[in-house]
Order: sequence, then structure tokens, then C-alpha cells
Amino acid sequence: MMVWVLLSLGHATMAQSDIINDVKQALKSGSAKEVAKLMNANVGLSLDGKNENYSKAQAEFVLKNFFKEHPPTSFIVVHQGASKGKLPYAIGQYVSNGDSFRIWIRIKNSEGRFRIHEMSFTPE
Repeated sequence: MMVWVLLSLGHATMAQSDIINDVKQALKSGSAKEVAKLMNANVGLSLDGKNENYSKAQAEFVLKNFFKEHPPTSFIVVHQGASKGKLPYAIGQYVSNGDSFRIWIRIKNSEGRFRIHEMSFTPE
């Protein structure tokens, strides 16, 4: 029983870091399609000071426009952790042609899989 609990905890921790690594790679490549694959069916996006809730397809379209306007030069994860409720999050820096954005990503467990629940892009 104890081994199963430890394996489950290890798997959850690994799954949390896997999603963050996958998001990191998708943002580095500027692929709205790859980011959308990692989202819940509905996601909160904050761009240009506007907070909106979108379906996965709508969010992909919005991010595609963002990446077109701000193609990535680099993306690094500055900090990652978990909230008091054990929900993982990551904070990163996205750089595009001299522009820099702080990106906050909140992850939730949905149907047994970790998915992007919210993303916020704030100019620095």
C-alpha cells in the first residue's frame, strides 16, 4: 500500500513537471496549436490587460495572433511551484524582438490530466 502511495505521488509530481516542460517548449516555438493541446476545454487568458474566458479553439486563435505579432526570441521558466491547494503554476519570461512579457501559467488537474487553466501575458 505504501509503495502505491509513493508511486502515485511520484507520478503526480512527474506529470506536473511534464506539463510545465511541454508548455515551455510550446511557448519557445511560438506554437499556438501546441499550447492549445495542453489546455482545458475552457481557459482564462489575460492579454493586453483584458481577462477573457475562451474555449480551447478560441484561445488557440487568440494565441496565434499574439505569436504572429510577438514571435518568440526566447522563453524561460523563472519560477515554478504549487499553490496551497497543490495546484501547479509557473512564471516565465517571454521575449520577442525586444519586448518582454511575464507569463503566469496556472495548471489544474482535469479528468486525471494536468492542463492549462489560466495564462496571463503582462508586458514588462
